[in-house]
Amino acid sequence: FPMAAADPQVLALAAQVTESREQDIPLLLLKLKGILSSPSLGCEESKKIKQDIYDYGLTQYCLLVLKQDHSRLQGGWATAAQLAKILSHCCVGLEMKEDPEEFYKKFLPSAVDNLLVLGKRLQARFIRAIKDKEKQDFLHWFQTVTDAICWLFGGHVQLAACVLQNDRFLQLLITDDVETAIIMMSVLHNILRLNSSAFLQIDKETLHSVLDELVYKLSSTTNPAVGGSATKLLVVVAKLCKQLVQLLTTRYKGLKGLLNKRWIGKGFDKDLNQLLDMLYLEQTNGKGEMQKQHQAACVIQAMWRGFQTRKRLKKLPQAVITLQRSFRAKRERELQHLTKQKEDEALKLQMQLQRQRAMRLFHERQLALLERVHASQVNKYMEEVEEKSALTIQRFWRGYRARIIFHQQKQSLKEYKAAVIIQRAACKFLEKRRRRRPLSLWKEPKGLTDEQRLALQQKVDDYIKLHPASQMSEEMSKELHMQAQKKLAQFLLRSRLDQRAAQRRETLLAQVNTDVELLMNAPGLAETTEKDLGVFMSRSIPVATKARQSHNTMLKYTRWPWWKKLGDEFMEDDVIPDDALNTELETLFIGGRK
Repeated sequence: FPMAAADPQVLALAAQVTESREQDIPLLLLKLKGILSSPSLGCEESKKIKQDIYDYGLTQYCLLVLKQDHSRLQGGWATAAQLAKILSHCCVGLEMKEDPEEFYKKFLPSAVDNLLVLGKRLQARFIRAIKDKEKQDFLHWFQTVTDAICWLFGGHVQLAACVLQNDRFLQLLITDDVETAIIMMSVLHNILRLNSSAFLQIDKETLHSVLDELVYKLSSTTNPAVGGSATKLLVVVAKLCKQLVQLLTTRYKGLKGLLNKRWIGKGFDKDLNQLLDMLYLEQTNGKGEMQKQHQAACVIQAMWRGFQTRKRLKKLPQAVITLQRSFRAKRERELQHLTKQKEDEALKLQMQLQRQRAMRLFHERQLALLERVHASQVNKYMEEVEEKSALTIQRFWRGYRARIIFHQQKQSLKEYKAAVIIQRAACKFLEKRRRRRPLSLWKEPKGLTDEQRLALQQKVDDYIKLHPASQMSEEMSKELHMQAQKKLAQFLLRSRLDQRAAQRRETLLAQVNTDVELLMNAPGLAETTEKDLGVFMSRSIPVATKARQSHNTMLKYTRWPWWKKLGDEFMEDDVIPDDALNTELETLFIGGRK
């Protein structure tokens, strides 16, 4: 807090604001209006009170309140508009001697931004309002906020550039509403009147946006108030700098015609005539410069055309050769196409003549045959001919359709067969390698060093000392040997008997299979001959028959193509795959194999 004696009213208000609730602060800050508008205050006393208000943070409180949503606060938008007016009056006339950078470069730009945000909110609610009373209130509050902005940059001229460069000012200016547009154009007019240099310092994009909006208002509305305000602003802008007049002439080429057609006789002819005079004068002055530029452009174009022509003439022989070659090739292709087309037409005509000749001969033969056939057999003969014709057509159609289906499935069938062959070969190869190289889990131990060998021998000796082996006599060893020999002889005798029994079973099984096959293929009793009886009564004939069939199967296997035997190179030459024999002989029994 400041050391000098403060105004008691400001001190009391600061204490109330500090102790009050947040929602009551906006109404308390309205008391600043009475403190500032006291008639007993002189110039120095007013500056002293504004300094106390800033030092005690009441100005900052006003700035913070403007950022809030005023539709939920006490007093609503009316309080916000009054606080905007109070904030501008507190800032104008205040001279900061201590920490001026904080006030001029941070506080004042923040105040301008908050006032523009408040103006944007009021403008939006004015446009959305339906009742006349609400529209009047929002327009009045919007006018109050814009007046506060004008009062603020009127007291601090450097804020004019800050207002122009703010995006929200351009958003407020770009509107189709008549009342708020007029108010914003008046704000822009005040800026140009107070600090015209600020308008020349803004960036090119913002300058073009402002001028675009002013020209758009002239072209899109017929309201004289809007047209007069926009024309007045353009006159002020044109007076600022000659470059701006050139910009208006070059960027908006139809502006003069628009002003002449739409706005003459609307009540602001003085400003309108002044603007038209400046535009016509700039156009007249620019004609000489344009003529010089036109002549220079003609000279440059003539030199460029001459250079291009000389360059083209150097390349002309090669281009002519390329063109001739292309023309001859094209003509040759056309001649070949015409020759082929004529040959196709001649072939088609010849085939048509042959078809007609064949049809004529066919009909003549039919008539000759009909003359020989009896009248009662004509219908029957015609039916037979029609049936044969139908069968021929069906046969050709089925063949055509089968060929189409075969061609469609040929590639997939070929791929399937190739995959089967490759898989079979791979399986046989893997199985063969598995048989040749049985897997072993044993790993050879690493060699022992001399020290490890001595240590291991020492452990073995110690174990033998702790666990001495039982001694066996020579008689006990001979008796144990005799028992082992006896058991081994019994096992060998039993295994030989089992082997003979297995062979007998296999022989009986082969005989049963042969008898079953002979019975299945035997003729009926009525058709039985002595030869068939010999087959059943003799055991050698069926065996010879089966042997002959097995021999034929082996010969057929040896004549197979290479792709059927793919993968058999890993097998012995005298071994025939079981699946081949089973495929050919099905239930054939071959001695010695199961």
